[in-house]
Amino acid sequence: MERGDRSLAVYRWSLLVALLTFPLIWLGGLVTTHDAGMAVPDWPGTFGYNLFLYPWSAWLYGPFDLLVEHGHRQLAAILGFFAILLVWVCHRYEARAWVRRCSWLLLLAIISQGILGGIRVLLDARIVALIHGICGPLVFAGASWMVMINSVDWYSASRELRPGGLRWVARGLLLLTIAQLALGAHLRHALPTWKPSLFTAFVHTHLLLAFLITFLVFAGLFIVYRRLYRPHEALRSPIWCLVCLVFVQVTLGLGTWVANYGLPWQEVNEFLANYTIAGRGFWESMIINGHQATGSLLIVCSLWLLCRVERRSLADRFVRRASSLELSDARTGQPGIAGTGSS
Repeated sequence: MERGDRSLAVYRWSLLVALLTFPLIWLGGLVTTHDAGMAVPDWPGTFGYNLFLYPWSAWLYGPFDLLVEHGHRQLAAILGFFAILLVWVCHRYEARAWVRRCSWLLLLAIISQGILGGIRVLLDARIVALIHGICGPLVFAGASWMVMINSVDWYSASRELRPGGLRWVARGLLLLTIAQLALGAHLRHALPTWKPSLFTAFVHTHLLLAFLITFLVFAGLFIVYRRLYRPHEALRSPIWCLVCLVFVQVTLGLGTWVANYGLPWQEVNEFLANYTIAGRGFWESMIINGHQATGSLLIVCSLWLLCRVERRSLADRFVRRASSLELSDARTGQPGIAGTGSS
């Protein structure tokens, strides 16, 4: 494959890194849900063993806390290895220098996230766990960005879109989903010393952002079917994914509240009053974890929509600028930049 063409190797390795990052977020969520962050008290090894030399029977058949914590570490190390290979593949096959720099930034983010996880264990600090939990989905978004900029759509995007309101919807969605991630992380790592008023304020803000995200998603759905955007069918895929994820996320959010705090209408219904949750079983853990993981997917799909919109709008601005330069040079009788075939 020649440098300068779209590299399938870079795309496939980027996709592999992104696919490995998502289950890592899921495992990290299980660590938080089961409060298993200190199941292995040392780092970077495991009870004095090398990470990959720890007896497999000890953690596969040992306590569940050890299983998820050690498994989380092993998958993180494997992800780091593949991220290093992605950097090598980019330098071997990728002609765009900025994409090669992005691969280095992604590797740095993955390494930094691993170090944060180690500091969380060594210091047993809840604030470090909070930062670690927020940064994980952002690393996943960065890995997904690498896939987007190496996709067929990035190379074949039309240059006729004037994004208008859709650009602001996409930008707002990305910012709000990241803010929602931070609020959700604070609620998952809430301290027993919090005053009830502070906890209530976080919950109400979380619900407000959920409403705003839902509103923007459906606003985006309305916009992409307007006459201006109908020819650009590629914009519909991310917005429909967002619509589906919003329904899933709202359902999982209600389930998470029930799993954590019980049903809120006990005084209304006798059956509900007798319903109690003795502990976080398998399904409760899956619901709580699913809510956290779906939030990460909302961030990625918001970035996906923004990427497709901005790619087309940037191309549109480039074409209009090149055309204006060509027209200006034609009037002055001088050869123009656009006339060289750069557009």
